[in-house]
Amino acid sequence: MTAKDQQPLSPTSFVDRAALAIATLGPVGRLPLAPGTWGSALALVLAPWVFNPLPILWRLGVLAFILLVGTWAAARAEDILGEEDPGCVVVDELLGQWTAFAPFHLAGWSSSLTGGTLWELVILFGLFRLFDIVKPWPIRAVERRVPGGLGVMLDDLVAGLFAAAAYIPIRLFL
Repeated sequence: MTAKDQQPLSPTSFVDRAALAIATLGPVGRLPLAPGTWGSALALVLAPWVFNPLPILWRLGVLAFILLVGTWAAARAEDILGEEDPGCVVVDELLGQWTAFAPFHLAGWSSSLTGGTLWELVILFGLFRLFDIVKPWPIRAVERRVPGGLGVMLDDLVAGLFAAAAYIPIRLFL
């Protein structure tokens, strides 16, 4: 039985409410128009202080933790809401956006017009959103072939990897 075959459940338990709060990043997934962009924007705003200052191994650990918890929360949200990959689920954007940032040391908000951190973050934000929306192969294939919460999370993880890879030649010229 898929999420589409189910009737939406009422999130009555603490665990269900917690899963929805994680999946939607609190109120962010409920913001009007383009919740995925709002989720990515939250990731962008938090990254210079919460994620990017960490050593690379810690960043990878944080990404693994978000993947595990996000997979559970997204799967539970699908069951509760009765639909596959609900638009309000934006924890996957956090994973994808921070995956794009992970290989680069981008702590702080330098305002230099010659390639400061702010511009790098904005470029990576745009690249991630582009890959997440357009979904070139294999991103679309992951989205279609991997079911449930894992599929919700993995396509954004791959989009983040694509964004990071696309940014490397850009960074060489900044």
